[in-house]
Amino acid sequence: MQIDQFMIFHHETVLNALTKIDQNRKGFLVVVDQELTVVGTLTDGDIRRAFIAGHPVQAPISECFNQTFAKIDENDDIGISVELFKNGKIKFLPILDGHGHLINIITRNNLQTLLLEDRPFDCHYDFLNMDDTVIDHEIYNRPWGYYKTTFINPFAQSKIMKINPRAKLSLQAHNHREEYWVVIVGQGEVTIGESVKKVEAGSFIFIPRGCKHRVINTTNETSLMIAEVQLGDYFGEDDIIRFEDIYGRTVIGTVNQEQS
Repeated sequence: MQIDQFMIFHHETVLNALTKIDQNRKGFLVVVDQELTVVGTLTDGDIRRAFIAGHPVQAPISECFNQTFAKIDENDDIGISVELFKNGKIKFLPILDGHGHLINIITRNNLQTLLLEDRPFDCHYDFLNMDDTVIDHEIYNRPWGYYKTTFINPFAQSKIMKINPRAKLSLQAHNHREEYWVVIVGQGEVTIGESVKKVEAGSFIFIPRGCKHRVINTTNETSLMIAEVQLGDYFGEDDIIRFEDIYGRTVIGTVNQEQS
């Protein structure tokens, strides 16, 4: 995408704004004057409220755009964006140069993707073409519960696992990573190699590469929540070797495409 797909002149009509919003598929525009100085922002919600108030589609957007808006400077660091996005109503931030001209835009999902994937923050980063769908697909259902990825880069991955009452992960091993578990809530039983031990909130478990392991939620009503950190050189779904599984998934050393 090009930045002009997100810009609209303050004298243009609501219909023109709707057309641009439909084309950029982001739900917002940045309003500029004849000198290309940013003077406001406009969202699909602003237009909806204008229609409710009786404004026609041929009305100028000057009747409905926001002249008081959040923005950041091209030299600002990530801390400014983090603080501004704490306001739940702010979904995007225009990035301006020293003359008040639009040079970039960062969305809330852009920022979350930067943090999730450990990318460096730079106001000149190509946010408009960033694939931030990882935010929408970071929760994965499994027969035993679900897990949510919280961080990933080439050397590490972290996640939160929720294991349903009486559910158990397969007995498995990994060739490319070691794992560190901390029990957050609940009670269970963990198998590490030939060792089996009870765990509860605060328990710490280290799983070396290649070591068979499994966790079971031993309670009837409470979920078992575990924070997991993986360190290694590969975190793909196919680095799972199963030896036992109660859910009928392939076992005995064959590669399986389902996590845990």
